Amino acid sequence: MTRTEMKENPKKKLINSADNCVDEALCGLVRASGALSLLKGHRVVLRSDLGNLRGKVALLSGGGSGHEPAHGGYVGAGMLSAAVAGGVFASPPPASILAAILSLHNAGASGVLLIVKNYTGDRLNFGLAAEQARNHGVAVDMVIVAEDCAFDQPSKAGRRGLCGTIFIHKLAGALAEEGCSLDEIVSQVTEVLKGIGTLGVSLSPCSVPGCLPSFDLPPGDMELGLGIHGEAGIRRSKVASADKVVKTMIDHMTNPDSQSHLPLKSGDSVVVCVNNLGALSCLEMAVVTRAAIICLESRGVEVARVMSGSFMTSLEMAGVSLTLMKANQETLRLFDTKTSAPAWPTVSSVCVSGRSYITNPEATSTPPQADTHSEGPLSPLMRQVLGRICSTLLEKQEELNSLDRAAGDGDCGNTHAQAARAIQEWLQDHVVPGCPGKLLSVLAGLVQEKMGGSSGALYSLFLTAAAGHVSEARADAAAWASAMHAGTQAMKRYGGADTGDRTMLDALCPAVDELRKLTAAAPGGQLAVLQAAVQKATSGAESTRDLTARAGRASYIAAERVTLPDPGAVAVATILKAVLESLEGQK
Repeated sequence: MTRTEMKENPKKKLINSADNCVDEALCGLVRASGALSLLKGHRVVLRSDLGNLRGKVALLSGGGSGHEPAHGGYVGAGMLSAAVAGGVFASPPPASILAAILSLHNAGASGVLLIVKNYTGDRLNFGLAAEQARNHGVAVDMVIVAEDCAFDQPSKAGRRGLCGTIFIHKLAGALAEEGCSLDEIVSQVTEVLKGIGTLGVSLSPCSVPGCLPSFDLPPGDMELGLGIHGEAGIRRSKVASADKVVKTMIDHMTNPDSQSHLPLKSGDSVVVCVNNLGALSCLEMAVVTRAAIICLESRGVEVARVMSGSFMTSLEMAGVSLTLMKANQETLRLFDTKTSAPAWPTVSSVCVSGRSYITNPEATSTPPQADTHSEGPLSPLMRQVLGRICSTLLEKQEELNSLDRAAGDGDCGNTHAQAARAIQEWLQDHVVPGCPGKLLSVLAGLVQEKMGGSSGALYSLFLTAAAGHVSEARADAAAWASAMHAGTQAMKRYGGADTGDRTMLDALCPAVDELRKLTAAAPGGQLAVLQAAVQKATSGAESTRDLTARAGRASYIAAERVTLPDPGAVAVATILKAVLESLEGQK
């Protein structure tokens, strides 16, 4: 899709309609949880056990939808008593906020604390509802969360409320569950707020259902300091590595020259929230989490707790925010208390910094590739053959990748190249054992360790099974044919594929069947058998164009989309041809 088309067509979303998506999402949340309910006539999520609020302070928060799981996902014992939702990125109406307050009051709550993010619409609507509730005799107070660290000199509107809001949900919820008064809770969380800071970075915009993206971000660019509704940040730059991005974020958050900075010094203890803004993969999130921990520890900051996941999103925005909360023993005690809120993660109460997180494996025997070996008469020839195979696979890397992109993940050439480089490195530092079986065991260990994936496992199986059929004393053509057959049978047995399934076996099996003729071939005819075997492998690989995949990753792809030869079969034919060419060069 061109940029013009992207601007003209709203982004696809898996919803029924833009008008009903908020109500249907709230219904889905509540129906999936046995502890939540909806307030009829309003977009308000309530605890189902409102009777348990009697005599305790109730907590109410909320805001525009599109930030799920905030805020409905944080309703539960030990966190929010209720959450009120507006339309996507729109503040909830005062009437619904008031209805929620009165529901909590009528359930017997001693008071209601409103936890509000610092946006003008939220402040106005929650403020109006609070005043109306006071006229009904309800004890109401409000805490404004404004922990955004983006702007060096915030405008009159002040700092925005971001993901740090959920820390206030958690701490205030724990205090309310313990029976603290409204004034006590407000006093404690107000103090905690002074030690919370958040900063976000985005790699892509988001789009409200039925609308165009909220802003335009060129490919390869990222925006630092944006808001959760797609509001502009402080600067744009090219996307850098996760380590560099995280360092930039923490540097900015803690820069004392900024009026919005979080004062953080060596020796401080923090709780870290790595928040997915919507579309980062779990893998990316884990990489960013690691970077955040390492960056903070390098500054002498103790990382006491870490939570990583989607906590306050911005629809499908690809980005992440970091929230740091300075912590003491009391803060951690409240943070660690249990909650039934469905979106709150299970967080370990063990301090992250200082914990040993590496387990040493039990002592095992030395892998074959690390053993010392003695050379034999066949060593020079086997070294030459291996060298030819490796150089050929490296030359074929992009061709194999291209074939694999049609039916897999496009890395067949890369995995074979990894194996080839590992073998080349091993050859530089080791002698080739005179025993062919030992060499095959070495190769099995190398491909298992360095090649990875199903290809590494299959080649390792083949080599391991073949190794027992050749030795220094038994290394004639018939022994090699037997070894090849044993290796192929092992691949069939454990891999579950066979000839005709559009895999590497479609090249390997015909070649091995031809090689078994070596048992009866005269010495002068052995090369001809090998030549015929290579031709069978090449023809077998080519035949996979017309086969329907019944094994491997290509079996999940529609047959009409798979029209090129199987890359694994082509790789096998390439290896056998390299062996032949190397042996022909000896004649």
